[in-house]
Amino acid sequence: MTPWLTIIIPVHNGAPLLDAALAGIATENPEGVEVLILNSAEDGGAARQIADTYADRIAIAWHERPDLPNWTYKANAAARLARAPYISVLCHDDFWLPGHLNSIRQSLARGSEAVMSVAPARFAGPDGKLLGPWGLPFRPGLKRGHEFGATLLVQNTVAVNGAVMQRDAFLQTGGFDDALWYTADWDLYLKMARIGAVDVRPEVTTAYRVHGNAQTITASRDIGEFRRQLNEVIDRHLLAFTFAHSALDRRVRASIEVNCALALAASGKRTSVLRTLLKLLWLGPRQMLQFFDETRLIDRLRPRLRLALVGGL
Repeated sequence: MTPWLTIIIPVHNGAPLLDAALAGIATENPEGVEVLILNSAEDGGAARQIADTYADRIAIAWHERPDLPNWTYKANAAARLARAPYISVLCHDDFWLPGHLNSIRQSLARGSEAVMSVAPARFAGPDGKLLGPWGLPFRPGLKRGHEFGATLLVQNTVAVNGAVMQRDAFLQTGGFDDALWYTADWDLYLKMARIGAVDVRPEVTTAYRVHGNAQTITASRDIGEFRRQLNEVIDRHLLAFTFAHSALDRRVRASIEVNCALALAASGKRTSVLRTLLKLLWLGPRQMLQFFDETRLIDRLRPRLRLALVGGL
């Protein structure tokens, strides 16, 4: 039987957290779903042993790929192997919440012309305990690609484990850019929005785990590369959704400065944060309110500050 959905799980030293990711899939009665796991670490078979315990409940295909250096290479390789018309990426440290597959089925039924389906998420701590919401700046329903992309351009608010993509559209865009190991998902969603509509699901059915080794934390420690990748995505897509010197352009640039200031603060350099936040006043009241809505800045900061206060990061 040809599957209707392929779940791609890139794994690297994933044994400590992989069980939660697979357990979330197993409880969803995943009939018609295939799971492709591409592992790049030599861990003595620890992650494979965990996957094997789910072989009677999930259609898992395991691939040892030590030649693939990061998650984008593994996701792209798996997308080419996928047999289903729709694909989704579930990083080994994230997990599903109840009702995920049903939410996807409903989305595909009402938005069959959409090239991508996305949904809000929840943050989770290193121990898997659910923290605050990670909302989306979109109302549920079908969105024109240009409308979706113009908002997402300000800040990537889509958790990678909540996005479901048409495989053909994914391959048409070239998939994840392997040179953008931090912003590759943001770049991909904007590429998808340039070719078709996006359906926004209302249900929160995925959890994004925040921990000290998370991509968003480790990548931001190299502030020069962090800024370069943010600017690279903007340079590629800005003129497709807006024009220079527009209000949207100003919010986009402000978002880069805020993200870089927060990255510096996370590394102990906190003096730039207040200065950068004060610059937001230059946007004016209306644009500043829109900026906070589009970036979901409070959603993103709250769980990280909470974990930092208790030494969880």
